[in-house]
Amino acid sequence: MKLSEIIAVTGLPGLYQVVTERKGGLIVENLGDGKRRFAPHRKHQFAPLESMAMYTDDGEAEPLGKLFQRMDEQAEDNPAPAANASKDVLFEYLADVLPNYDQEQVHASDVKRLLKWYHFVREHDLLSGAEEE
Repeated sequence: MKLSEIIAVTGLPGLYQVVTERKGGLIVENLGDGKRRFAPHRKHQFAPLESMAMYTDDGEAEPLGKLFQRMDEQAEDNPAPAANASKDVLFEYLADVLPNYDQEQVHASDVKRLLKWYHFVREHDLLSGAEEE
């Protein structure tokens, strides 16, 4: 599965795939449990993982796809910590994976979300398609 097909929906936990579009919203399927639900445009915002990035100090942003690949490459030598690890551990790991991250704009919640998504995508073997992009 490609990162462009995986979306995050505000207000809903987990990652989703768009099944179809209906008037006023989308029908999305939770990639974790396979349950489908209607998510109205008025209440939710939708963002594909492909369009998300982590701020860097050079004014650019590092796409999540590249970060996931880098995290996967370092998995043997430097395994990703759990998302609920201490703030120091989270930022130490991010510094190893993305040394030039913007320390003012990247918050602990951003790193936690990155790690949650990474673990989810890896656990469900969704990275294989992401590497092809």
